[in-house]
Amino acid sequence: MTERDHLATGTAALEAGRWEEARAAFAAALAERETPQALDGMGVALWWLGETRASVAHTERAYAGFRRAGEAVPAAVAAISLCVTWISNFDNAAAAGGWLARAERVLGDLDPNPLKGWLWLLRGYLEPDTARARELQQRALELARASGDPDLELCALGDLGLTLVTAGRVPEGLALIDEAMAGTLGGEHRRLDTVVTTCCDMLVACDLVGDLRRAVQWCQVADQFIGRYGCPFLYARCRTLYGGVLVAKGRWAEAEAELDAAVRMAEGASPASHAEALARLADLRLRQGRLEEAEALLPERGGGRAAARTAARLRLARGEPSVAAGLLERALEDDGQPGIHGERHLRAAAALETLVAARLALGDQDAATEAAARLAELDGAGGQGQLAAMAAQAAARVAAAGGRPEEARRLLERALELFSGDDLPYETALARVELARALAGENPELAVAEARSALGTFERLGARSDADAADALLRSLGATGRTGPKRVGVLTRREQEVLRLVGLGLSNPEIAQRLFISRKTAAHHVSNVLAKLGVRNRAGAIAYATRQQDRG
Repeated sequence: MTERDHLATGTAALEAGRWEEARAAFAAALAERETPQALDGMGVALWWLGETRASVAHTERAYAGFRRAGEAVPAAVAAISLCVTWISNFDNAAAAGGWLARAERVLGDLDPNPLKGWLWLLRGYLEPDTARARELQQRALELARASGDPDLELCALGDLGLTLVTAGRVPEGLALIDEAMAGTLGGEHRRLDTVVTTCCDMLVACDLVGDLRRAVQWCQVADQFIGRYGCPFLYARCRTLYGGVLVAKGRWAEAEAELDAAVRMAEGASPASHAEALARLADLRLRQGRLEEAEALLPERGGGRAAARTAARLRLARGEPSVAAGLLERALEDDGQPGIHGERHLRAAAALETLVAARLALGDQDAATEAAARLAELDGAGGQGQLAAMAAQAAARVAAAGGRPEEARRLLERALELFSGDDLPYETALARVELARALAGENPELAVAEARSALGTFERLGARSDADAADALLRSLGATGRTGPKRVGVLTRREQEVLRLVGLGLSNPEIAQRLFISRKTAAHHVSNVLAKLGVRNRAGAIAYATRQQDRG
């Protein structure tokens, strides 16, 4: 095949979304001769494959090649691409502004200017003044409609919607974003990167207003696109937010892949995005019961209040409620920082819900009641969704601690209904466990049913610690828990878990607390592990666990 053939193959592959095929074709073309067309195509293919730094390097060389050849429009397109990547992937407004200025200067007084609307749109995106940003985005939208450019129109709708949300005009902004998403995922777009832009606008807007339900619904619609072309959330922050949606939906294996990718993309590029991605991954690890990994991932700085809540929940899981309460109260004191109304409410609600648990663990019922009351104020007259569910759950805990079991049961049923209605499997299972405890004396059969349902969910998700707690609750109710141990090598599944904790240096009492078993049972498991491994002491077991980890 000739160089021209390779370029044609690569271009066709890009249009069809076959990114690896495109990379191979452009690599073959570049092996023949380095041309700006081949460099530009390679840059696009690498961008879709998530290799952002390599993409930037190729696109910069493509830009320089187009400039030397006097090809103004392709050079400006490359500069626009670099502008978008520098602001969206690297959070570098200076570099983004510089590349946008180059695109504008390269095009100069070209009339007609085929990229005029895109230049206005990017100027609006970078503009800190929301009124000026709206003006530029509206101008781009009008030009798109007049010229019949569907991609420009859809991107302008999404950007304008996000700007309106940022300015506090939430319903109006979300309506425009919904329209942009409908048109894009409905197939109006001609360029696949339009899907990236509108999806990212949607996720950022939903995160700002705390609208997880809307984000989940649109991500479900995007699943078909993802299945065919791969993940459209190609900017570090958007990928992090998408990972958070997958965590909430119980799709933890997919979430882990996306959050790992977000951490890699943001590392050394955008400290804020990197910290946020680490905080979300730490939250997933905590849900999985992998406490040491969660602690190691938590960023020393940044990550927002989500990181503070994860750190507090980690301390609670380790039996340190006073430290957890301190972390949460500090985060709530800082909650006056600027932010969108819905975002502040949701993050404050999450902190308050965990603070109630921490204060009750300390036996401070008055402080827990006060925190639950503050959470009820955020919920207002008793709404719907995640915030209302957290308010009901926190109030139920206070009622149970205050000796009002009927009130606690009613509130937990409300929380369960709301979490389930939003299809949040992990939160639903946690609510079922609390409801089972509330029902234990009054209706033990129903308590067993709720606990067993929770156990099934936790095991399906891979929430090991919570599965252990549900199993312990079932046994305390006189019911069978797990159907039996699953053998892995010479050790049962429980013994594998005990070995992992021994390898981390935990004592028998600490293992008992972590696995919700008695100290005697923990000691029995440790003894069995030592016997099966043929080692004389814990040091031998630790050495064995270390070797297994190194092999893995």
